[in-house]
Amino acid sequence: MNKLNSSLSPALVVPPLTPFDGALKVDRDALATHVDYVVSECRATMVVAAGVETQEYHYLPFDERKALIRDTIAAVDRRVPVVVGVSHPSFRSAVELAQLASSLGADLIQLLAPLRPFGGAPTTAEVVRYFELIAKETDLPIMLYLNAGPGADLSVEATVEIAKLDRVEYVKESSRDLSRVGRLIEEIGKAGHARYLTTAQMLLISLELGGSGVTMPPPLAELGAKIIAAFVAGDAREAARLQQQFSLFPARWMHRGLMPVMKAALMALGRGIGSPYPPFGALTEAETAQLTALVQATDLGKVATHHA
Repeated sequence: MNKLNSSLSPALVVPPLTPFDGALKVDRDALATHVDYVVSECRATMVVAAGVETQEYHYLPFDERKALIRDTIAAVDRRVPVVVGVSHPSFRSAVELAQLASSLGADLIQLLAPLRPFGGAPTTAEVVRYFELIAKETDLPIMLYLNAGPGADLSVEATVEIAKLDRVEYVKESSRDLSRVGRLIEEIGKAGHARYLTTAQMLLISLELGGSGVTMPPPLAELGAKIIAAFVAGDAREAARLQQQFSLFPARWMHRGLMPVMKAALMALGRGIGSPYPPFGALTEAETAQLTALVQATDLGKVATHHA
């Protein structure tokens, strides 16, 4: 039985980045301003609270991670739905975060397919059981998050099995592998198991294949909103022109990591929220200058137009 309405508009799920003050605490005022940008200018259809690696939540003690969730939900102020990241090696800790999310009025939880804490890839049965244990203790729908490295590298078959669980309504994965993306759209999205979300580089092709949308951080999301708008309007030429801007940005600097590139790009657009949490990921002065020149030449910050 289909769990979802396949006629829904493409989703743009945006994880706000995390600003830190001089003491490496979350800067709540800067976060609120940044969330306003994510909702109004990036046109997020859903906001992620402390759920993906670009948000640097993993640097925070557990109580500060909870505070980041609270502050993000407060800043969104019910303007769009919020999905709360609850990923944790311990299913009990994930449940604690899920119950916090529910108490704060969140709409979904996002859960990374876990690695075995003691090493080795988990079996399909282990991952399914992990999700079942958490689903049993919360009333919120689940977004399965697939990102090999911080999480398990699941097979297509394992991914489909998790998507079939009653509580899993979204699947977000980061492979950038077109053969995998196409297959998952067919076996998850079109089969009615869950809405399938992909990444910036795969956005347009996944929409054309029948995917349900994308998760991407700011300021990529601002450009992603324009691509989705052009696609929905039937302006294939404009959608392709915009998508081509992802060919170099952020790929040219990805050796530094996505989050540092996004923070540098925000700075280039006059929307800076500070530097990455030290010591990882800082761009060199030359890289920053190159990135700034390229970002300022894109459609970021410009009013979208359609020519269809």
